[in-house]
Amino acid sequence: MWQGLLICAALTSAGFGLVRLPGLAESSVSPLVVTLLLGILIGNLPLARRAKRTGPGLAFATRWLLRSGIVLFGLSLTLQQVVALGPKVLLLDMLVIASVLTAGYVIGTRVLGMDRETTLLTSAGSAICGAAAVLATESTIRSRPAATAMAVATVVLFGSLAMLLYPLLYPLLGMDEGLYGIYIGATIHEVAQVVAAGEAVGPEALANAVIVKLVRVMLLVPFLLIVGQWWLRRHTAVEDRAQGGLVIPWFAFGFMAMVVFNSLVDLPAPLHDALVLTGQVALTMAMAALGFETRLEKLRALGIRPFLLALTLFVLLIGGGWIASNLLMG
Repeated sequence: MWQGLLICAALTSAGFGLVRLPGLAESSVSPLVVTLLLGILIGNLPLARRAKRTGPGLAFATRWLLRSGIVLFGLSLTLQQVVALGPKVLLLDMLVIASVLTAGYVIGTRVLGMDRETTLLTSAGSAICGAAAVLATESTIRSRPAATAMAVATVVLFGSLAMLLYPLLYPLLGMDEGLYGIYIGATIHEVAQVVAAGEAVGPEALANAVIVKLVRVMLLVPFLLIVGQWWLRRHTAVEDRAQGGLVIPWFAFGFMAMVVFNSLVDLPAPLHDALVLTGQVALTMAMAALGFETRLEKLRALGIRPFLLALTLFVLLIGGGWIASNLLMG
């Protein structure tokens, strides 16, 4: 197992190092993204393709390190943050998630003719919380590495575009700063991108954006529970269904347990920061394994359609999110 884990650790170290370089440091790019790209690059080299003993370590990273990282991600949230803006925020986030997931799945499978895995992963990343949602969904439905890598690439691309675009749109959309922060949190993909966009608008926008975004992140748990059962019924053979039983993403309950724990227990700051960093490292190592196992020919086979789907959802988030934010919170 150590050979695959050593590769993941090396790629993760390189990813964390590269995001500190001038240029990348100011862009808020996540180490997950850089590590994924490094993994794809290194994994497609001839020498890497001949490596035969990396499988167990890569499988451990994509399964156990991924789930452990999502559990520890719960330490970034508290229940107090959720209730601060009231029940309408929960309704807004539920509306955004349900709309994007439904539209994404219908457009991806019926209009663009995409496979169900890539469609679901791309839609989940756009609707909930970017790469973390893609990875959590991948762990629930056990999709192909190429589908996961493509979904991560699309949500990172359009999430980064949103991070740059939203501050420019602020003077044009007729919202006050607090409401615009709610709009940012309800519609931008990644937590880091929400922070960057909210900070560019103002302190009130930043505070509201982070809270609304964290509520979206917490809704990842019921989504995983629902999609696990739906995927089992619709996409698993009858005989496999009888043998496999219910698909229960137990790590999702661990995630919620960490949120509750973080709400009730005030850990010393160094310990809390160390645990959060451990979760980030675990997720990044999982991303390294997914990238290393992704073959470029499989990405090319997916074509441009995942990007068209992500673009469609990006437009839906901007337009539909603006309407929903004004109607529910204005």
